[in-house]
Amino acid sequence: MQRVSRDQKRARWFGVLFLITFVTSILALVLYETVLRHPVSYIAGAGHDNQVLFAALLELLLIIANIGTAVVIFPIVRRQNEELALGYVTARLFECTFILVGIVSILGIITLRNQVAGASEGTVAYTLAAIKDWTFLLGPGWVVGWGNGLILGYLMYSSGLVPRRATWLGLVGGPLIIVSGTAVMFTGNNPSSTLHSLQGIMTIPEFAWELFLGIYCTIWGFRRDAPILSGASDDEPGSAALG
Repeated sequence: MQRVSRDQKRARWFGVLFLITFVTSILALVLYETVLRHPVSYIAGAGHDNQVLFAALLELLLIIANIGTAVVIFPIVRRQNEELALGYVTARLFECTFILVGIVSILGIITLRNQVAGASEGTVAYTLAAIKDWTFLLGPGWVVGWGNGLILGYLMYSSGLVPRRATWLGLVGGPLIIVSGTAVMFTGNNPSSTLHSLQGIMTIPEFAWELFLGIYCTIWGFRRDAPILSGASDDEPGSAALG
């Protein structure tokens, strides 16, 4: 019972961290809008540096929350499949690497605005904004389909930690994100309005899956009858120390 209680605490942390990823990522995207759409005008005019810096801070918190979701659930899902559990941690780290590169690109634009960089600063600013767009496509727009969609979806389905019907949102949404992200990549990250709209529609199942995980696990934790909670091995690494 003590182990199950500890697992439920991990479940609620997992849910809270997922909700934090939603809040930070969406707010950061909104705050970045001006500098990403008009980078040259941003460095030439009175840019809102504090707004952009706050967005960068939100993305740093997003990185912490992303890694946290993988860390808190790893001791549980490894009982189901250790290879896939490690794969989920790795996918999260890859996603966060892309996010971090994007943050550095944005901070580079702020540096251009505050320091004289020469006649080519407009081109450099546009390039840095393009790098940020690419990191968004390859991280949240592609790697997430593998990590949160396929890997986490399968782990949740096979373990029964959450209702199995809900896991199909991830198992279907993950491939949809991968396919749409790949299609956008082959346009040079310059999709037509039709493809852009289609990508948005294909993101909905994955969006719903992650939102479901955040809300369900925060409020209810994991399903009490999940076999890997009630039948976990007594010789789990570190169980003696944690118990």
